[in-house]
Amino acid sequence: MSWKAWLGIALSAFLIWFTLRDVDALEVWEAIRAADMLMLAAAVFVATFGFFIRALRWKVILQPVEPDTRLHDRWAAVNIGFMANNLLPARVGEFARAFSFARLDPRVGVSAAFGSLVVERVLDGLVLAAFLVGTVLMPSFPDVELGGGFTAILRSAVVLLGGVGVVLALLLVFPTRVVAITEGLARRLLPDGAALRVIEALEAFLQSLGVIRNPVLLIQAMAWTLFFWTWHGLSFWLGMLAFDIDAGLVAAFFTEAVVGFGVALPAAPGFFGTFHASVAFALETVYGVGEVPTLAFAYGYHLGGFIPVTLLGLWYARSIGLSLGDVRQSESKVEAAVDADLVDPSDLPHG
Repeated sequence: MSWKAWLGIALSAFLIWFTLRDVDALEVWEAIRAADMLMLAAAVFVATFGFFIRALRWKVILQPVEPDTRLHDRWAAVNIGFMANNLLPARVGEFARAFSFARLDPRVGVSAAFGSLVVERVLDGLVLAAFLVGTVLMPSFPDVELGGGFTAILRSAVVLLGGVGVVLALLLVFPTRVVAITEGLARRLLPDGAALRVIEALEAFLQSLGVIRNPVLLIQAMAWTLFFWTWHGLSFWLGMLAFDIDAGLVAAFFTEAVVGFGVALPAAPGFFGTFHASVAFALETVYGVGEVPTLAFAYGYHLGGFIPVTLLGLWYARSIGLSLGDVRQSESKVEAAVDADLVDPSDLPHG
């Protein structure tokens, strides 16, 4: 495995130890067993149905590339991608999703499919940042001293909202200059491998800018993104109720936003450790929920949501003839496809 995989595994192991260091693990297990299993099942169902919403949203983002993609193909690729994130190291899920979708629908090239996922992640980041800032500003948010670390995270979310908006505007108005400046800075400031990744992501993103250039599609994509994260927040709320955590909807959306940013850190497959530490910070540190119910929710809800999408992803991968080895190699195949389809800045509209 690469150094990235080992780094993720090491961080996950540390965070799992950190969250359980002052609590009896058997007590957490007993709290999981005592949970309202019907309510937990409802939370898992809502979370799993969220992947179907992702597949519906993906049609809008893919519209400029291919307006007539099949829901079955998008749904299968979404499950394969998240299965890959759950079972394989180094976050290959996005690559596996793009690779498997291009295999299911050859009209959409691998590079274009990957570019659409870059757009999707930008939209997700904007909405999660808005959720984080919005919940903190709610009157019901606890009056606690969160320290400089969280203040820095909150400021980063605000900067993200404004910064992404400015970058998108520049990409739309001055794409040639933005590409040239970004490539120059990346090559000068980053190692060769990291610089190549930044350039590839930008090029793939530019290929999918059609959804942003079309105001109707952009509004639809943002509406779907807002709907998805609202729906997913409901699964957090139901899961919290299953463990007798009645902190309210705002707490659920705040926890969702913290987890959304927390799982962006390197981790072992399945986001183990980063997910649980993020939940512990949101519910225990901020909302004052007891340590045992917080960790019971974190581990019980996470494992409950882990199983369905993993099984669905394995089934869909098998149905199209993909082994886990094929899925693992999807990163190199996507990178090769993006390299082959790199956008020449001279071909872009001049701003």
